Amino acid sequence: LDRRRWLERGLTAPHVAVNVSAVQLRRNDFVDTVLAALGASGGQAGIELEITESAAMEDVENTIDKLHRLRAHGIALAIDDFGTGYSSLAYLSKLPAQVLKIDRAFTIRMNDDPNSMTLVSTMVSLAHAMHMVVVAEGVETEEQAQTLHHLGCDQLQGYLISRPVPELDFASMLQTVMSVG
Repeated sequence: LDRRRWLERGLTAPHVAVNVSAVQLRRNDFVDTVLAALGASGGQAGIELEITESAAMEDVENTIDKLHRLRAHGIALAIDDFGTGYSSLAYLSKLPAQVLKIDRAFTIRMNDDPNSMTLVSTMVSLAHAMHMVVVAEGVETEEQAQTLHHLGCDQLQGYLISRPVPELDFASMLQTVMSVG
């Protein structure tokens, strides 16, 4: 709804990430509910559904089917909090997600912990090999941002980029970006 209002105001609206809970994902009518909420806009709605790694692994075969049905309607999908659950690489390769989000637990430790650095580097490489966009969560320092850039991370998310802002303030930020750009 917010994104639709931004577009109606002539603003260049970014995709909006929508977190999906494990309870929602388990529902038999999950796909129908999402499609009904999006109406005719479907994949043009500009949303990206974020499914946590642990939720996706609860009922893997059923989840894979649901996510493929959503992708058939052009809906973008992200695997959120990657690295914190009990994922299987075999199943990860079957999930039709375009985005892999590295959990902040790795991002905040990577410059001080060689093992975390190795894991982040491996996750970036793995995601790119699977033609996925990589987003690092929890980026708070310029040092983290530089490291992630060096590792080839595609996007950053966290307080370094912006603290959470109310919708009205965000709309003003979009207007300012359009005025400057």
